[in-house]
This record gives sequence, C-alpha cells and structure tokens, in this order.
Amino acid sequence: MPLGPSPTELLNRARADLRMGVPVLLCAGGRAALAAAAENLSSERQAALAAEGPLVLAITARRAETLKARAYDGDLARVAVPAGAGADWLRNVADPADDLDMPMKGPLATLRDGEAGLARAALALAKSARLLPAAVLVDVAEGPALAAARGLTAIDLDTAGPALSADPALHPVAAARLPMAAAGAGRLHVFRPGDGGEEHYAILVGRPDPGGAVLTRLHSACFTGDVLGSLKCDCGAQLDAALRQMGAEGAGVLLYLNQEGRGIGLANKMRAYRLQDQGFDTVEANHRLGFEDDERDFRIGAAILKELGIGAVRLMTNNPAKVAMMRAQGIAVAERVPLAVGATDQNAAYLATKAAKSGHLL
Repeated sequence: MPLGPSPTELLNRARADLRMGVPVLLCAGGRAALAAAAENLSSERQAALAAEGPLVLAITARRAETLKARAYDGDLARVAVPAGAGADWLRNVADPADDLDMPMKGPLATLRDGEAGLARAALALAKSARLLPAAVLVDVAEGPALAAARGLTAIDLDTAGPALSADPALHPVAAARLPMAAAGAGRLHVFRPGDGGEEHYAILVGRPDPGGAVLTRLHSACFTGDVLGSLKCDCGAQLDAALRQMGAEGAGVLLYLNQEGRGIGLANKMRAYRLQDQGFDTVEANHRLGFEDDERDFRIGAAILKELGIGAVRLMTNNPAKVAMMRAQGIAVAERVPLAVGATDQNAAYLATKAAKSGHLL
C-alpha cells in the first residue's frame, strides 16, 4: 500500500489549502496554473502570483451576469485582472456584499480565447471548499517543479479530475444508542467520506424494516433553524416534525447531511442572508454570489441508504426534485410524504420563493 495520498485525498488537501489562502497547482493537458481563492488571498501572495505572469479571475456565469461581464466560456467567465488591482479589487468582484453601493465594478474585460479547463476546476474546488466561487489563476511553466520547490499541493487533473464529480464514497465510522425526546429510542450512525471531508449522519428511529418502504427524511443541516430556532426558514420545524412522526409510527430513518445553505456552507449562507436583507429572494441571492439555486449532492443520501441496506423509502419532503433524484440513484420512492410545517410571518417570502422558483409543494 503506497504511503502517499491518492488523487481524491490530494483534492481534499487542495481544498484545505484554498481555505487557508494558500495557492495550489492545477495541471492538465500539458498546461499548468497556480490557483488561489479570491476571497482570502493576501496582498503578499497576490503579488507573488502576479510575478509569475498576468492574473485571471475566474467567476461563474451567475456572478458574471450580475456584473454584466461576458461569459465566453459558457458556465464561467475569465476576467483579466487589471495591472495594479489589489486584493480588495478581487474581493469586491467576487463578493456581492457592496454591489448596490458600488454598482459599477467594471467594465470587466473577459477572455474569449484559450482553454478554460483549469479555471473550471479551480471554481469547482472553491465551491466544494465552501468558499465563494471565484479563483485567481496564473499560467506557469515547469509547474510540478515550481510546486515542489514552494511546497504547494499539485493536482494532476488528468488523473484526479474525475474525482471532483465522482459518486461519494462513504464509510461507517461509529454507531450508538441515542434516546430522543421527539422520537424515542434511536441509534445514531456516523458516515465519513473517503476523502476525509465532512461527516454525515443517519438516525435510525425504532427498528426500520429494510425489506419494506422505510419512512425517510433527507435533512440538510441548518444551524440557524435546527439549533437557533430561526424564523427565516422552516428547517427546524421540519426536523422536529419528521422525528415525531417517525416516533409515532415506531420506525424511520433521518439522514442529517452536512450541506448547510443548500450546499454553499454557513458563511456563504450568511452572505445570502445579507443580500436578502437588501431585498433579493433566496434564489437571486445565491445567483449574485455565483452559486446555482441548489448546490447539494443528494447522491450522499442515496449512498448512506444503500450502506444501511435500504432500497425503498416513503420520502418525507415537499420537493418533487428530491424524489426524482433519489429514484435516479436507484432508491425506490414508494410515496412522497408531505412535510408542510413551520410557516411564519418571517418566512412567508422564503416559502413563496421555494414554491414559485424551486417547485416545492407547499
């Protein structure tokens, strides 16, 4: 067994580096570029990157649309960083916090020619690291030698690229009995991804029969709603109602997936909340940040169900798309069980947006 990290493990190391503001080297097809997350790149490291050549800021097409920048690459735009632009300029383009105060951040010159694969990979890494989807890149020669000399993580995308979108490999870590106020007797199972990323949990209420259609809820973590009782969403009420119904029926499975804010992470969710305070709805806020409506990976839930030996569910959800995603992953959905609870005056607009723009049945 080799001692060195696998391509999948290297990707997770790269995510950690980006979160710390450390550049990584991306290589593919004979090209190499240093890439760093725009939101936490220091002035000193930006200067070091600029010494290697012209800088490019990769942003998603969603963010480019807000900035009136042309996305010649379809799903992203490569913005030429002006000479003399500092780290504050990069953050202002990446983060929409002050868009209304500074509506004219351009004109931004975007690149039409050249290959965008390294920029696309850098954005995917930033997203999966729960950072703003904006990355600074500079092409470099002798990339592997440079990375080795500077101690930087190097990713060969020809080898590791498929792992960015591969099905999640989850492994059971530990399980123990857990009596719960809402559901009675239960058992908590912890699952860990093979790349060392965030863990996810399965709460088994009673004794679910894997041979039948198990009452199941896929619940995405919501710190604000589940823990703090936020009135801006219905998440905490849905969590409590799902556990209580499972307890009443005597069996069920609640999957608690660490995909806060529809998969964008708590920090970005708070950025979205700040935009909502400016008058944007949930979907508009996500788009202005550079994200899609929903960045969650429901393959994780399907993988855990399969690990538990469950192939058919009665799915507690108001989201028909979640039903379709489970079926696409080989999980039979025998019934959609509505979970319409938690409406408040404070979340009325949020729920209306879920119904109008995300197709939720409320």
